[in-house]
Amino acid sequence: MVNRLTILLTNLCRGVLALTFVFSGYVKAIDPLGSQYKFQDYLDALSLGDSVPSWLLLVAAVLLAAFEFSLGICMLLAIRRKLSAFLSLLFMSVMTPLTVWVFLADPVQDCGCFGDAVVLTNGQTLAKNIVLLACAIVVCRWPYKMVRFISSDNQWIAINYTLLFILVSSFWSLYTLPPFDFRPYHPGADIRAGMLVPEGAKAPRYETTFILRKQGVEKEFTLENYPDSTWEFVDSKTRLLEKGYEPPIHDFSLQRVDTGEDITDSVLARKGYTFLLVSPHLEYADDSNFGDVDFLYEYCQSQQIPFYGLTASGTKAIRHWQDITGAEYPFCNVDATTLKTMIRSNPGVLLLKDGKVIRKWSHNRLPQAAELTMPLSQSVLGRPAERSVAGRIATILSWFVLPLLLLILADRTWAWSKWLRSKKKSKKDNQHTSTFNHQVINMRKKIVAGNWKMNMNLQEGVALAKEINEALVQDKPNCDVVICTPFIHLASVAQVLDATVVGLGAENCADKEKGAYTGEVSAAMVKSTGAQYVILGHSERREYYGETAEVLKEKVKLALANGLKVIFCCGETLAEREANRQNEVVKAELEGSVFNLTAEEWKSIILAYEPIWAIGTGKTATSDQAEEMLAYIRGIVAEQYGQEVADETSILYGGSCKASNAPELFSKPNIDGGLIGGASLKTADFKGIIDAWK
Repeated sequence: MVNRLTILLTNLCRGVLALTFVFSGYVKAIDPLGSQYKFQDYLDALSLGDSVPSWLLLVAAVLLAAFEFSLGICMLLAIRRKLSAFLSLLFMSVMTPLTVWVFLADPVQDCGCFGDAVVLTNGQTLAKNIVLLACAIVVCRWPYKMVRFISSDNQWIAINYTLLFILVSSFWSLYTLPPFDFRPYHPGADIRAGMLVPEGAKAPRYETTFILRKQGVEKEFTLENYPDSTWEFVDSKTRLLEKGYEPPIHDFSLQRVDTGEDITDSVLARKGYTFLLVSPHLEYADDSNFGDVDFLYEYCQSQQIPFYGLTASGTKAIRHWQDITGAEYPFCNVDATTLKTMIRSNPGVLLLKDGKVIRKWSHNRLPQAAELTMPLSQSVLGRPAERSVAGRIATILSWFVLPLLLLILADRTWAWSKWLRSKKKSKKDNQHTSTFNHQVINMRKKIVAGNWKMNMNLQEGVALAKEINEALVQDKPNCDVVICTPFIHLASVAQVLDATVVGLGAENCADKEKGAYTGEVSAAMVKSTGAQYVILGHSERREYYGETAEVLKEKVKLALANGLKVIFCCGETLAEREANRQNEVVKAELEGSVFNLTAEEWKSIILAYEPIWAIGTGKTATSDQAEEMLAYIRGIVAEQYGQEVADETSILYGGSCKASNAPELFSKPNIDGGLIGGASLKTADFKGIIDAWK
């Protein structure tokens, strides 16, 4: 019951994280300029506005979106579960303190975590991140409880395709425009309606200040005392004087540069079309397509359609633009933030009709001459784009979601057919045998391995090895026998053993190949003594020396690379057994250290289940308890490598096995021998266990 609740909680938290990251990452990815502007707001709040170049902020925006989206997909499909869970916790551990600062210091009104799609207050953002942090802690605690949808062999396809899709989405949105426009100036928006304050609502009061220069002297003006055109525009800023209901559009104001006239009302009230060329800063505007802009302006003149350039730049920048492009259209000064909100392109073009936004174009996708051969009222350009929101969503589904679903379906179908083939083969192989268990038992090596631990000096160890060797040479065993000794014994003991009767192994090896690691013994050194085996992952190494799954993964890799067979230990403590977590613990230990191996490498792995609560305590797991756990272990090996490989894997029991209980333990179909501790230090006791196979 507890295990089921843990699985349910973990997958619920995994779903919350996945969907949040996917949505947050996608809305950022399709609007990288919006994220760049938000990063700039943060830097300005910290008085670091000029310390980071804008291109670097844009790169950071693209990479952050790609990371969030890809991490969300990894969590959703349970790809690289432990790494994904760790990265989620790390990410939220960074973002949550940041939102605490945003909540307390209030440097920006909206953190931008969901772009313009969903605007949260700083308090809501903090609450959201606290929930996500809690979910990340749960998932990081039980990463292997996440249900996988794609097998490990095919996960690389999903993650590479995800990265390609999200990066292409960002670059395409930069080249054209975001496919989804969540801002107040989206196509179809009525600008005048967006500026209205509902009846009875308290209207906020703003003041727009213009900084102008004349004869080297800068001075601030408002709309009420705006001077003549002899003054040069430097900058403008809008500040809130008094809070109230804030309409979606509250800072749209067009001030003619040449005359100083406010033409906002006349532009919005005009019946018919109006073109607006939008460039927040002409100094950084892309002038590569100015020919298309000029042709569009000439078309407007022929059709008597107003055409205005909107910018926050000063007179000097406007004149420079006119010089390099030959622009003859009039310019209006508009707040830079407003212009960045209007269109994510510098420059970009808006088409208004009756004060409503009809279309938008990036400077890379402006209308061409072939499209400007007739009046707008008769042209498709004069009508809203036919591609609906539903159509854009369908495009995303067909380009990303559908291929992933097909991959999942193909992967699951292959896994199912592979299971069917395995079952069919097992049935065919065993149709002439009396029982399946006897057939499987005969496929696997039976092994009794002694673990001397830190006992006996060199002379005592050599003497015991001789004694064991002589006893087994005289009375051949019905199983493989291995003795694993301390490092100092290996070379000497190898000289007195008949390798055809008794194998030799070490009790440990280093997780480094070679180098300045005083006191360590490498796998290559172990192999050079004549040893063929090494014990890794023993509970005493985990508990006393802090060996983690990652450390053991490296040890296993180096041991196999040097031709050693690995006796890999796994098992649970008494507290974990009493909490009914033994399956979870054992599975995590195997997944963390050895389930990354190939099927070929797995042939050199021997598993040893050691219930830690039954080692040196006088307690012994019953034969049924031992059989249940070893059957479970064989089952998860089958899930990872297939039933045939699982049937060939030797799994030992290592919990206070003695000559008295060995026959009962070894009679169980899934117990292939024992990893013997104290009883391996006396020849008679050790041989008594070995003889249980007779």
